Order: sequence, then C-alpha cells, then structure tokens
Amino acid sequence: MTARELTEAEADDLLRCICFKTGPPRAVGVELEWLVHDAHQPRLPVPHDRLRSAYAALRTLPLRSPLTVEPGGQLELSSLPAASLMECVSTVSADLTAVRAALAERGLALVGLGQDPWHPPRRMLHEARYDAMEAHFDRTGPAGRAMMCSSASVQVCLDAGHEEPGPLGFGRRWLMAHLLGAVLVAAFANSPHRPRTSTGWRSVRQAHWSDIDPVRALAPPLDAPPRAAWAAHVLDAPVMCVRAEAGPWSAPPGLTFRQWLRTGEPRPPTRDDLDYHLTTLFPPVRPRGHLELRMIDAQPGDDGWTVPLAVTHALFDDPEAAEIAYRTVKPLAERAGSQSAPRNPLWHAAARDALADPELREAATVCFAAALDALPRLGATRELQDRVAAFTDRHVVRGRCPADDASSPVPPKDSRI
Repeated sequence: MTARELTEAEADDLLRCICFKTGPPRAVGVELEWLVHDAHQPRLPVPHDRLRSAYAALRTLPLRSPLTVEPGGQLELSSLPAASLMECVSTVSADLTAVRAALAERGLALVGLGQDPWHPPRRMLHEARYDAMEAHFDRTGPAGRAMMCSSASVQVCLDAGHEEPGPLGFGRRWLMAHLLGAVLVAAFANSPHRPRTSTGWRSVRQAHWSDIDPVRALAPPLDAPPRAAWAAHVLDAPVMCVRAEAGPWSAPPGLTFRQWLRTGEPRPPTRDDLDYHLTTLFPPVRPRGHLELRMIDAQPGDDGWTVPLAVTHALFDDPEAAEIAYRTVKPLAERAGSQSAPRNPLWHAAARDALADPELREAATVCFAAALDALPRLGATRELQDRVAAFTDRHVVRGRCPADDASSPVPPKDSRI
C-alpha cells in the first residue's frame, strides 16, 4: 500500500488500527527535550556552528536511547520502551550522564526549562520539513516558532491499556489523560518567561501550544469513541507538508488530509504520506499505538524529569492509584466544558495559574499522594520515592510549581502572551 494511492476508507481503517494498540499495560518510556546553553554565560546565544560540533561528538557516544536535535538546536533523548519504571530511569540517567560530560568538555550544559527565557527563536535546522512547518505556523502568529525553536518538555509514554473497560481500559485512560493532563501541566509548570520578559503565566510553553494552528495542537472531542474521534481528527486536520523530491514541501493553505484523499491534488497521497501527516500533529496526548503525554514542561535539575515520569506512570499503571486518579479528575470535565484541550478553561487555568488554582491544587494533592503510595508497588527505589515526596512537600501541598521558584530575568512588563 505504501507505493500506491490511498483511499479514504483505507486511511480511516489504518488510523483506527494503528493508533490504539490494546493489551495489558507493561511498557513505559520517556522523551526528554533540553535547551542547551553556554555553561558559564547562559544569557549569550550559542552559535549554531558550536552546537553542531558538540552534537557531532555526541553521536559517537554509546547511548542506549536515540538522540535527536530539534529545529532550534534543543536536544531530545528518547528512551526505548522499558519493562519497568526503574529500568527506564536507570537507562536514561546513564545516557544523560554521558551526554552532560561530553557537553561540559565543550563548555555547554543542558537546561531544564519549558521555554527559553533569554533568547528569541532561532532555527538551526534548515530542512524542507521545518521550512514548511515554519511557513505554516507563521500564518497564525509567532507561537509556532517559539514552540519549534525555544521550548522543551518531558513526554511520558505509556501503553494504551486493555480493550475491555475498567481502571486500565484504554477508553478510560484516554479520557483521564486529557483531564489529569491539566493537573500535570499545573504541577510541573516551569516556563514563566518569554525572552527577558515575565509574563504572569506559569507555563508560557503551554500557552504557546494553545496559540498555534487552531486544529493541529488540539485534542479530538472526548465524547466519541477514541478510535473514531482520532481518525476523524487526523483526516480533517490541515496538511502541513506535501513531500517532494525537489523544491519546497509546502501544502495548499487549508487543505485537509481528507480533501487530499478525495481530490488527489496536488498529487495522490500514499500510506507514507498518512504516516508523515501523523508526525505533524501535536495534540497534548498523541496516540501512537501507545499514549504519548506531551504536556509537561522540562524540569530543573539533573534528576527533575524523573518526578513527572514516576508520578504519571504510577497514576496510570498501578490499578489502585489509577482508580483514585480517575475519580479525582473526572469532575474536572465539567470545568473543561465542550472545548478541546488545551483550548478550554481548565487547561488555560493550569498554564496560567498552575496550583494557585484551588481546584487543581486539590486534585494534585490527592493524585500525588496516590502516586507516592503506588511507587513501592511499582518497584521504585527509595531514592526515587524520596525525590517525589520532596517535590510534593515543596510544591504540591503548598500550591506551588517549579515556575514559582524561578527568578525573573527582568522586571515584569505585562501578563500577555
């Protein structure tokens, strides 16, 4: 099917089959994006040639996790699926130690922030995909460039879950991901600044996601079966790239994948085009067979990323904690209303107010307590349990998030994004 024209019916069937692969939750993974700054003068932009030289050296390291570069020069380390939480943590930690040492030899450092507070977006990768992406996002404002070139996140990957209903059923996990997702945004918000400007938001990164392409970053409606809702969402999303052997990959403005299938213009789409189209959609929860939770800001410190990984894994994959989390966040659906995440009032409050919002603080307090109870059952080490407990005590129970610890780079100017 990859070499011939794809029909609309085939595309719909493929999407329903490949995006939710059900079964007992067993694997866990994490994708870590990092800003890279000069280790001694982080306010100075790092020349791209210096980054390229450093990254070439990183590719010689014997890493177990794939290492990639984002459009603005951010580094991403993506774990392979791990059979347990501690396998994931130990593997990625070892890889990060090697990466940090290699960067330190060149005077560079990984920085755990959701949005670069010092430098405006500068694109390092000039490839057809990113040329088309930048042109597409520029139609709706500057948020797309900020997302591409200046943001970083912790993305937790979990199995979709059982086909059957229940605490670990994929339908419940899909719904919970979009409600608990707002709690995770709030608890781990860590991007209060635009370049040299305080904003009044705890997660500028999440605010930018809300401002890009009005369809591409949205979740599908949650009042329909997940497979049908996601398939329709993908087919009705605008096409960002029409790949070509020569010339730009630009797509006609407003062309949806469904329209492309029906018209065959500017050329008939194939299965490969559908697969590529999926990589250009950025909802807060992306089904890729497994569930990819994309809403968490990058975290400070060498080990800060392990806290959202541990908490999220516990709340989804421990049956007792999953039941508590679901009961806790289900009432948040009323506040979200009929609008899709992240453009609804619940997610807006999570990005702006974080745990200063009383309802989100209460939900986070219950969920973090459930996660802490579950971690020993999931084989977490005492060190990791203590790290989660320390984060809970310092932030969650006090209605604070990492952004509240950040110093302002300049006096506040406004609270607008």
